[in-house]
Amino acid sequence: MKTTEIKTAELNTQEFISEKTGEIAATVGKGLAINALSGGVDSSAVTMLGHKALGGRLKTYFIDNGLMRKDEPQKIVSLFKSLGVAVEIIDARDKFFKALSGVIDPEQKREAITQAFYKDVFGRLVKESGAKYLLQGTILTDVDETVAGIKRQHNVFEQLGIDPQQAFGYKIIEPLVQLRKDGVRKVAAALGLPESIYNRMPFPGPALSARVIGEATPERIEAVRLATAITEEELAGIHAFQYLAILHQDRVTGIRQGKRDFGLQVEIRCWDSADARMAKPTRLPYDILEKLAQRLVTEVAGVVSVTYNITAKPPSTIEAV
Repeated sequence: MKTTEIKTAELNTQEFISEKTGEIAATVGKGLAINALSGGVDSSAVTMLGHKALGGRLKTYFIDNGLMRKDEPQKIVSLFKSLGVAVEIIDARDKFFKALSGVIDPEQKREAITQAFYKDVFGRLVKESGAKYLLQGTILTDVDETVAGIKRQHNVFEQLGIDPQQAFGYKIIEPLVQLRKDGVRKVAAALGLPESIYNRMPFPGPALSARVIGEATPERIEAVRLATAITEEELAGIHAFQYLAILHQDRVTGIRQGKRDFGLQVEIRCWDSADARMAKPTRLPYDILEKLAQRLVTEVAGVVSVTYNITAKPPSTIEAV
């Protein structure tokens, strides 16, 4: 199934919003729809489109999977409350960590997240709410990377011949699927979302599990969560497309207090890009990298090595997993 791209330069945001809210309203009819809000620009734009189209007949949830950035659920729920959108937090941490237990392979990890999210967590919410539709923020880059076999994005189904109705028991509506990230930002701004949302960095669907190479245990997720917070603080003034911390699997040899210490290795990635299809590592000043490394080895327990990725996409990718 071929998706026709709406290029950002040709995008009329008001026409797009009018068209998509009309389509959502017509598809859902008098019924209910649900959606998951993660706080990223894609899910935030979809949330506002859905509420514009359906009002109270869209039930919005924040799925606390234990894999999000520091204090993310509370921050996002509070922000959307100020925009007039009620969001319910669903505590699904145990379900996701159970699904990820023992999983090391990157594709199996993504599949575990997909099944836990769509079948277990949302399957239950659909039954309880009586909704027949899930509204979600799939964009064209998600589809391209999945269909090409580069990376299985957790939110792509019909383009792979998977019928969500048969697999999960509900239909999926994807109003942003013709856009890439820069187009979604324009739509999000036109919907009245604050710049802190429409210019927010991308964040992967599998969340911090995509930044842990190897098994994503609660302890390893907590380490990369803290590393992420420090990285975002130190690089906030860079204005890059995206920056992130990755926790490597193997322990590496370090020295603490004159003794050998087998510790953790964190990799920093910082990217210049327009739409995530291609990206170049940002040429960060050395003093910034030095300060970032010092904070990571000091504040994140067990870290003895910090590296910086200097490989472009392609052949690298923005996220590690």
